[in-house]
Amino acid sequence: MAFTTEQQPGVHAPTADSEGFVLNHTMLRVKDPAVSLAFYTRVFGMSLLRKLDFPEMAFSLFFLAKLDTHEQVPEDIGARTVWTFGQRGLLELTHNWGTEEQADFKYHDGNAQPQGFGHICFAVPDLAKAVAWFDANEVTFVKRPDQGKMKDVAFVKDPDGYWIEIVQPELNANLGR
Repeated sequence: MAFTTEQQPGVHAPTADSEGFVLNHTMLRVKDPAVSLAFYTRVFGMSLLRKLDFPEMAFSLFFLAKLDTHEQVPEDIGARTVWTFGQRGLLELTHNWGTEEQADFKYHDGNAQPQGFGHICFAVPDLAKAVAWFDANEVTFVKRPDQGKMKDVAFVKDPDGYWIEIVQPELNANLGR
């Protein structure tokens, strides 16, 4: 029998009713899209798939993905929009117009009190090389891999202060045992 889910109180096995559901994206609100887009495209190598503007509500959405080199993304805007909303694991950056002009404007990162949202996560092929890349790009660390009780896991901050966990999958085989 194929694996479907770990068993814990409250866990239900998937049913046919949710077949085809896909976790498409996580949304973060950003103060300045130019700064955040530069960070996620330059430091994490993400591609901007679509920008959607909503002038009547004064906000824009930016959908980013970490594309494989062989992925075929549609050129046609409508087809690309449909394709974007069918993907897994995208990052949506939401910009409420005008926040970039407010010097003291800041979003809650979810890790200060009261805590809520915690972080997003990137898996990397080589944690040590990723740490060196982050250092070379002056990325702010919350926790380096050799710090704290959980080794081989790093946390960095994006320009809005959101935490990003960095893991090398094979270093975490025994995590949480």
